[in-house]
Amino acid sequence: MTDKSEQPDKRILSLKIAENVEPAYVNLARITHSPSEIVLDFALMVPGGPPAEIQTRVLMSPLSAKLFCNALGENLAKYEAKFGQINLPGGTSLAEHLFRPPQK
Repeated sequence: MTDKSEQPDKRILSLKIAENVEPAYVNLARITHSPSEIVLDFALMVPGGPPAEIQTRVLMSPLSAKLFCNALGENLAKYEAKFGQINLPGGTSLAEHLFRPPQK
């Protein structure tokens, strides 16, 4: 007989989305931090357009941010296993590739 404390927790988290929650497409994230929290700001930026306006701000503890990072990595690996590798542009940063000024 095994001790219950040694068995993995198999509970499924049940979530309800509030009626007023609207999905937002974002292509820009700004990450800042203090000693006690990580701040994720999400915005939609159109190259050559007006300044991006933050649409969503998420605050997390450093522990929650680390767990989120691990979960995101695991889910990206599952995505790539199913749909193929996600290739990043080479030679420049992703931000430079996506948001460089319009070429004259």
